[in-house]
Amino acid sequence: MYRRHFSYASNANARRVIIMTLNIAEIRKQTPACNDLIHFNNAGASLSPLPVHQRLLQHLALEQQTGGYEAASQAAPAVENFYAAFARLLHCQTNEIAYAESATHAWNSLFHAIPLQPGQRILTGQSEYASNYLALLHMARSKNLRIEVIPNDSQGCICLEHLTAAIGDDVGLIALTHVPSQCGVVHPAAEVGRLARAHGILYLLDACQSAGQVDLDVTELGCDMLTGTGRKYLRGPRGTGFLYVRRESLQRLQPDRIDFHSARWTSENHYEFRDDARRFESWECSVAGKIALGAAADYATQLGMPDIERRVRMLAAQLRTTLRGLPGIQVHETGEQLSGIVTFSSGHESAETLQRRLRDSSINTSVTRLNGNLLDLPRRGLGDINRASVHYFNTEEEIHRFCQVLHNT
Repeated sequence: MYRRHFSYASNANARRVIIMTLNIAEIRKQTPACNDLIHFNNAGASLSPLPVHQRLLQHLALEQQTGGYEAASQAAPAVENFYAAFARLLHCQTNEIAYAESATHAWNSLFHAIPLQPGQRILTGQSEYASNYLALLHMARSKNLRIEVIPNDSQGCICLEHLTAAIGDDVGLIALTHVPSQCGVVHPAAEVGRLARAHGILYLLDACQSAGQVDLDVTELGCDMLTGTGRKYLRGPRGTGFLYVRRESLQRLQPDRIDFHSARWTSENHYEFRDDARRFESWECSVAGKIALGAAADYATQLGMPDIERRVRMLAAQLRTTLRGLPGIQVHETGEQLSGIVTFSSGHESAETLQRRLRDSSINTSVTRLNGNLLDLPRRGLGDINRASVHYFNTEEEIHRFCQVLHNT
C-alpha cells in the first residue's frame, strides 16, 4: 500500500535516502465509501479499511458458526496480536497494553486507580475533553481535591510557563488531552512529560484524537498512562479502546474494579492483581472488536505512522489555507503544531445549518458545541463551531470540492 522512491545525494559517500509515499489510490480502494462521499469526520469516527472490517466480520461469523467461547479459543493468536500490535504502534512492551470498551472507559479506569489524597491538586489544560473534566470535577467533589486549569498560550497550546509555576509538592496528577476535539492544535505532550517525570508526578495523556494521526512514542512522551479509542484516526470499529501503563508506574495504581481476569483469587479471603496492564481489563469483552482493533493498529503501522502524520498535516494545512480565502469563513486554528482537525465558522449560517447543507452534498463533518467545551470555547469567544477532520485517504480534490460547496452559500 505504499511506493518506495529512492534518491541519492551528490556526495558518493552519502547514504541513500529512502522516502516512502503512501499509495492513496490503493488505500481508497480499500475504503469503498470514498466512492460515494467525502468523509471529513475522522475525528468523530473514521472509515474502516476493508482488511479491518473483514477481521471483524470474520470473527462474528465464527462465533455464529461455532459458539462464542469456542470461537475465542480458535482465534487466540489473533486476540493476542492486539497487544503486540499496540506495543509496536506505541513503542512499548506488550505487558504495558490493555484493551478497553472505549477511550472513556480506559481513561476512567486509570484515573480512578490513582491514589489521590484530600487536599491534593490536579493540573489539567484549558483544552481538556468534556468527559475527562467531568470525571475530575466528580473526583474533586468526592475526595476534596482541587483542580487547577492551566491556560493556553498565544498559539493555543498549554502554557508550559504557567504549568511549571503551578507544580508543587501537593500535585498528585497532570492530566492532558494531546489533541483537543474542539481545536486542531497538538499540545507539547513530551515537554509536559519531562516536567512530570522531573517532579515524580503521575501523568495521564488522552491520545483519543492523536492515535492514528500522530506518531506516538510513549517513551518520548514521558507519560505514565495513555488512553485512546479505535473508532477515530485508527480507523477501527466503534466500541473499542486501549490503554497503556508504564511498567514502572503500575504498582502506584489500584484498580477500582476487579474480576477473575484482572486478579487471581489466592485463598478464600485473599487475591492478587495481575502484574501487567491487563489488571485494568474485564474478562468479558467484544472479541471481534479486539481482533479488529489490533488489525487497525497493524494497518497503520504497516503504512507507516511518520508518512501518515506528514500527509494528514499537509492536507489539513491546505484545507485551512483554502478556507481562509473564502468570504465569510473564519478558521480558528493558529500555531505551528497543528493536526488534521480544522475548525471554522461561517458568517452566513449557523454551524448546524452548515453541517446539514454539507451532508446534503454527501460531505461528512461535525459540529463542536459550546456546552461540551466550557473551559475553552468561551475563553476564545466562540460558540458552536464547525469541524472538518481529514485523514490520509482524503485527497486534494476532495478539499477543492468541499470548499466549492462551502462557497455556494
